Amino acid sequence: MQTRAAILWEPHTEWSVEDIELDPPKRGELLVKLAASGLCHSDEHMVTGDMVLDPELAEAFGLKQFPVIGGHEGAGVVQEVGPDTVGFEVGDHVVFSFIPSCGKCPSCSTGKQHLCDLGAFLLSGMQLGDFSYRHHAKDGRDLGIMVGLGTFSPYTVVNVDSAVKIEKHIPLDKAALVGCGVTTGWGSAVYAADVQPGESVAVIGIGGIGMAAVQGAALAGARHVIAIDPVDWKREKALTLGATHAAASMEEAQPLINQLTYGQMADKAILAVGLATGDLINPMMGLIKKSGRGVVTAVANMMAEDVKLNLFDMSMQRKELVGCIFGNANPRYDIPRLLHLYMEGKLKLDEMVTTEYSLDEINQGYQDMRDGKNIRGLIRYE
Repeated sequence: MQTRAAILWEPHTEWSVEDIELDPPKRGELLVKLAASGLCHSDEHMVTGDMVLDPELAEAFGLKQFPVIGGHEGAGVVQEVGPDTVGFEVGDHVVFSFIPSCGKCPSCSTGKQHLCDLGAFLLSGMQLGDFSYRHHAKDGRDLGIMVGLGTFSPYTVVNVDSAVKIEKHIPLDKAALVGCGVTTGWGSAVYAADVQPGESVAVIGIGGIGMAAVQGAALAGARHVIAIDPVDWKREKALTLGATHAAASMEEAQPLINQLTYGQMADKAILAVGLATGDLINPMMGLIKKSGRGVVTAVANMMAEDVKLNLFDMSMQRKELVGCIFGNANPRYDIPRLLHLYMEGKLKLDEMVTTEYSLDEINQGYQDMRDGKNIRGLIRYE
């Protein structure tokens, strides 16, 4: 079939919206008509080159990251089910999880679906079942799809391990958001940070992930939630979604947290900035108390290795520094769970969508994100 998609032909270029050819689904795959796609920062990292495979490594493994159809936050309706594929039928409503879960590997079978072995192939752009392509440019060239999804298109073919069935009364445009950003932020607080009732939590960076982390910390019962961001209106917005205090920088937050906690400092801190850099780690760890925990959720350049960290303070104060992917969540359990919280009015998703765009406006959407105008931009399809 013919459809349209936003393609990134190479890093440091704009998204190009073009007609493409889409093959029907094969075994273990679904053809899905999307209702919406979130504009997540991870796709921007491919544009900037921060999330690009080393060319020599890619060639050694026969991988071709570009050209690629972007997008990995999506939800829609199943239009066709591949042959000999069980568990789904035409008309099912699904949310895509940017981390697939096979249910069989050691990570999945021990409750760590966010570390599914299939994740090793996400930047290859190929279908997870047979490592081939369903998406093709008009000139016949194969097109990869971002983390096996490619939601910057009104139609896509995905592996069933990336699809989570949801109830049909849940609005699909808002459901799209839990495929990455919301679950990542919420889980950063609830799972990775393990926020407990009465604790103080600092969230650094209030974009889509940071705002969800604020909500997660508040829902977990935190006494203080300090939202840290240089953009005034984002701090104000955070105060309506669960933050109790706000600061423009970690330097500004330091005396505030000291005052709020009578010198103890925060129990937990979550780094959710647009791009993690090594110089941010030490000031984040300076916000937390003895035996406190710092969580790195933000994506860094894949080649970055330098980190500023006071090792004496870390050991003598018994602080913890932990990593986090997809909020350390289990998509098949947590995606429906979060959508139930949304339907009950406890998780705010409508308020997180700042601006809606058409597919043709995708570059404007990402420019608005760079300019600090959006919590989360959303592409809505007809």
